[in-house]
Amino acid sequence: MPPATSRAERALELHRVSKYFGDVAALRNVSLRFVPGESVLVYGPNGAGKTTLLRTLAGLARPSEGEVRFEGRNLIENSAAPKKALGFASHSSFLYGELSPRENLRFSGRLFGLRDLDRAVSSALDLFDLGARADEPVRTLSRGLVQRTSLARAFLHDPTFLLLDEPFTGLDATSVKNLELLLAGLVRQGKALILSNHNFEQGAALAHRLVELDGGRLKYDGRLEGAPRVSEGGPSLPESSLGKAEG
Repeated sequence: MPPATSRAERALELHRVSKYFGDVAALRNVSLRFVPGESVLVYGPNGAGKTTLLRTLAGLARPSEGEVRFEGRNLIENSAAPKKALGFASHSSFLYGELSPRENLRFSGRLFGLRDLDRAVSSALDLFDLGARADEPVRTLSRGLVQRTSLARAFLHDPTFLLLDEPFTGLDATSVKNLELLLAGLVRQGKALILSNHNFEQGAALAHRLVELDGGRLKYDGRLEGAPRVSEGGPSLPESSLGKAEG
C-alpha cells in the first residue's frame, strides 16, 4: 500500500457538488474524498443519485454546482491525467455494437495512449475470460458477455481508481464469483474501489467504507461497521438476482 502522503496527493474529491436534470436534483451539495487503498460501497434506493455520483467522479457528468478534483486540480479542466487514473464501468456498456470486444478495447487503449496496446488488450480479455468470443460483434453477445467486455475496458489501462456502477449486472454465478475475487484484491494492490450495488450484503463483503445517498443527499459516510443499518443487523433486502445466464 502506498504511503499516506502519496495516497493523499492522489485523492479524488467532490467539493459541494450538485447535479440537476431540469428541476430534478440528482445530487445535492455532496462533498466526498476518496484515496487509493480503500474500498467504498455507494448505496441507496433507486433514484438516490448513485449512478450520477459515479459518473460525476469519472468526469462523464459535469456538476451543475461545485467541483470535482483530482490531485487537488479541477478534473474537468485537467482531464488528461485523470483519464489514465480512472476506470469506469456501468450497467450501460457504452460499447460499439458493430465492433468486437477486441476492437472496442483497442479503440479505448488508443485513447489512453497505451504503449504496448496488444498485450494490454490480450491481458484484459484474458482477465474476463473473453478470448473465445473476442472477435465477434458486441451486438451478437449475451448480456453477461457485454458486461464482462465493459469491465475489461475499465481495467484495461490499469487505473488507480475503479468506479463500478452495478458491476454484477447480467453476470452468471461463475462470473460473479470471479469478479468478487478480483475486486477483493484491489485494495491490496493499492487501488481504490468505489462501487454501487443493489445487494447490500454483496457490496459490504467487498467494502470497508459506506457512502449512503438518499434523494441526492449524503446520508452517511463512514466505516461500514459504524453505519446504523449495519449495527441494526443490516438491511432487509430481497435475494439478489444475478441476471440471465451468459451464452
